[in-house]
Amino acid sequence: MNWNTLLFGVFPYIALTLAVAVTAYRMVYRPFSVSAQSSQLLEQKRLFFGSVAMHWGLVLVLLGHLLALLIPKGLLLWNAVPLRLYLLEITGLGLGLWALVGTWVLLTRRISVARVRAASTSMDYVVLVVIFVSALSGVLTALFYRFGSYWFPAVMTPYLWSILTLQPRPELIADLPFWTQLHVFNFWVFLAAFPFSRLVHIITVPLGYVLRPWQIVIWVRKLAR
Repeated sequence: MNWNTLLFGVFPYIALTLAVAVTAYRMVYRPFSVSAQSSQLLEQKRLFFGSVAMHWGLVLVLLGHLLALLIPKGLLLWNAVPLRLYLLEITGLGLGLWALVGTWVLLTRRISVARVRAASTSMDYVVLVVIFVSALSGVLTALFYRFGSYWFPAVMTPYLWSILTLQPRPELIADLPFWTQLHVFNFWVFLAAFPFSRLVHIITVPLGYVLRPWQIVIWVRKLAR
């Protein structure tokens, strides 16, 4: 077994197992540990700018990756027109840079603000570093190996589907550049660290609030004489 098989053929299943099993354990046996543990009261200004940039940048970039995974032919059809290809590439790079800057702001905030640093755990730093490496490697891939939205459906989509269908094809990653391989491996590292971090609170988003009936809140106060 070579390193390529170990990192891109075996480790993904370790990461997926940890993500599912540990998350389920925390939800069932340690539900009170599933919390965002917000540090907003300790410092707000840098948290706002960093959090908005990191969260929205990453969410939109991940949605783009998901579209490439689910409808690769549709993405290739979109890219058939050069103007649309350039627009998609520039947008993706801009969102990646936005997420990179936001993650850097949050990381430096957690290190430099004494009150935030005192309330931080080792996993908080690990998660931010992993996200920063992911954003950095993604931006460098976009800069040095352009038109990723064009070659992603031909290389990454088959690889990811091979993992999900239990027929791993790590050889698809073997010839990719270093920054791209780092970007892929770092994703699996993030997935393995996810259930041990405060990010688990993401899966507790109260989507039921969108569908439940309206509630009318009536304030009842006793008039002072």
